[in-house]
Amino acid sequence: MNLQELLAQAESRLAAANLAYGHGTTNARDEAAWLVLCRLGLPLDTELDAHATDAVSPDAAAAVNALIDRRITTREPAAYLTQEAWLQGVPFHVDRRTIVPRSFIAELIANGGIDPWLSDTTVRVLDLCTGNGSLAVLAAMAWPEVRVTGADLSREALQVARINVDKHGLADRITLIESDGLAACPGPWDLILCNPPYVNNRSMAELPPEFRAEPALALAGGADGMDFIRAFLRDAPAQLAPQGVLVLEIGHERAYFDLAFPRVSPVWLSTSAGDDQVLLLTRDDLLEASA
Repeated sequence: MNLQELLAQAESRLAAANLAYGHGTTNARDEAAWLVLCRLGLPLDTELDAHATDAVSPDAAAAVNALIDRRITTREPAAYLTQEAWLQGVPFHVDRRTIVPRSFIAELIANGGIDPWLSDTTVRVLDLCTGNGSLAVLAAMAWPEVRVTGADLSREALQVARINVDKHGLADRITLIESDGLAACPGPWDLILCNPPYVNNRSMAELPPEFRAEPALALAGGADGMDFIRAFLRDAPAQLAPQGVLVLEIGHERAYFDLAFPRVSPVWLSTSAGDDQVLLLTRDDLLEASA
């Protein structure tokens, strides 16, 4: 068997299994490539066409098939099976202690979408609900002059974040703390990044097994998905510097956000998922809305 045949076989099995994607890939072909290359010990950027006819030993093919079996039978995200996820071309360790990183805030960090609201005085950055620490790491990489704090309620998530901070050699610029929302994050912060739990109860009940495999603490946002966000926006003005801004991801919950915060007028930032997934608010915006 060669690599092309093994990939085709894996893709066919995944496609027939009616799986859910969204943890780094969006379709059976890409998922098959990820799992096959990982199990064969090949880089994920391997040129598949150039190696299509490379021979695969029976033992290696059996190992690949066993991994495909696990993906189908357990319905766990591929990232949990490989213990690696990539965000904006940067590799991160991930396991069941955290959700698989996929925040669209990562795009905005990488493409400069947040930069117009920053200045030379932007030095203290908070990544709230840091999970595996990926946004904290990307922020430290993008803005070498800042110091980043990653905060999370989950001690287990912070253990994973520590792995990633150390993996990328950023322990001198990223501090990790346990905090329930902003309770242990007094600031003042020049920039707060937050990808919080925002999935509403109805959507939580309808999630496919791949998403239910992730910690519910990092996903569930209450009846309308806004429970965490209500407390966050209430407390944020006191924790932001005078010229501070926050960037908040709400996923597909725009309608619920608008109902919950009719006086708030955010800037909606453009991402590959659309213009209603991530918003930006200044401290002045929050103060005006609460007046």
